[in-house]
Amino acid sequence: MRPVVKMRSTAGTGTTYVTRKNRRNDPDRLVLRKYDPAVRRHVEFREER
Repeated sequence: MRPVVKMRSTAGTGTTYVTRKNRRNDPDRLVLRKYDPAVRRHVEFREER
């Protein structure tokens, strides 16, 4: 029900976060604004399959 998903930075740095998501509430790919330490700012992180 709550699979582990990998979030990859859209800044192109290769930074990833690992989180869980509820498939029933979020059937589409997840997009979150998180901190990317490589560029030292908040950027969008998109769910990777």
